[in-house]
Amino acid sequence: MRRGDREAAAVTVRSLGPLGIAARQGSHRVPWSVRVLPPFLSRKHLPAKLTRLRELEGAHPSMVRGQGTEFDSLREYVPGDDVRSIDWRATARRSDVVVRTWRPERDRRVLIVLDTGRTSAGRVGTAPVPLAGREDRSSAGRGAGLGGPSGVLPGGLSGGLPGGRGGAETAPGWPRLDWSMDAALLLAALAARAGDRVDFMAHDRSVRAWVSGAGRTELLSSLVNAMAPIEAELVEADAADMVAAVLARARRRCLVVLLTDLNAASLEEGLLPVLPQLSSRHLVLLAAASDPQVAAMAAGRGTPELVYDAAAAERQGADRRRITARLRRQGVEVVDAAPEQLAPALADAYLALKAAGRL
Repeated sequence: MRRGDREAAAVTVRSLGPLGIAARQGSHRVPWSVRVLPPFLSRKHLPAKLTRLRELEGAHPSMVRGQGTEFDSLREYVPGDDVRSIDWRATARRSDVVVRTWRPERDRRVLIVLDTGRTSAGRVGTAPVPLAGREDRSSAGRGAGLGGPSGVLPGGLSGGLPGGRGGAETAPGWPRLDWSMDAALLLAALAARAGDRVDFMAHDRSVRAWVSGAGRTELLSSLVNAMAPIEAELVEADAADMVAAVLARARRRCLVVLLTDLNAASLEEGLLPVLPQLSSRHLVLLAAASDPQVAAMAAGRGTPELVYDAAAAERQGADRRRITARLRRQGVEVVDAAPEQLAPALADAYLALKAAGRL
């Protein structure tokens, strides 16, 4: 069943008489609704990521020494240690060389921003939940990447659309929005276990949802309840308003994770002009789910139609690499992964920032 709010239908009650030959029946409307929560499919990756987190914090047996910027303890020097970690004062007081060990800083803030604009409606990958990819087969899911300045591919190539020009119908995928929600849930669970504060915002032309101040135990419950009724809007996201909303809510430096699409035209017209306002005050990480169908099209050969589709797919790939390079030149970390790998790849990027002491 598709996530969201489901209103209760009328309840019909039938009462038979004592002889069983007559009955009374009435229908009554009930003011109840049921909220279907989004699935947390990437939960299976959480144990491995928590193990890696414990390795960084030095609380798990590992050949990797805990890294970070927060002082943890002193221990004896062993070959292979960074000489810059030697504590010369402690060494002078003892007969052995002593080094400092570090751990990732805790109590940092992570703000997850979910783009719910037009590009998040496109379907990519394979729907991991039965029926989730086959419901709502409207233009919202099948044509979200077409038209306007942000078209995905010439010739109408987009996730969830008929593949190529041979007329073969591809299996419907999952909306980018749902892949992003799943990645956000894994990142939130990991960051909360790391001792960081996690906030959440959904935005297209305005703020659609906001979760702040949730404790570690109620964080996931608050997030799935906020995400459940959100659907992609067929409007171009207002990047300037999104940046203003983030700056108004996050006045101290934090990690801003933007879950969107690496659509070159949309980003060049929307996000890039206002990105310096955000990256100058916060560490920005942009994560996007790529379309495996486009990669498959790029290998097409044999007929003029397949070659045309391959050229269009290659051009989109080049645009994607170009916009990624521009973002990185502006200090933005970029995660571009297949839909099924988006959640673990985003978690790995978070752990890498922790290990480097950049949070």
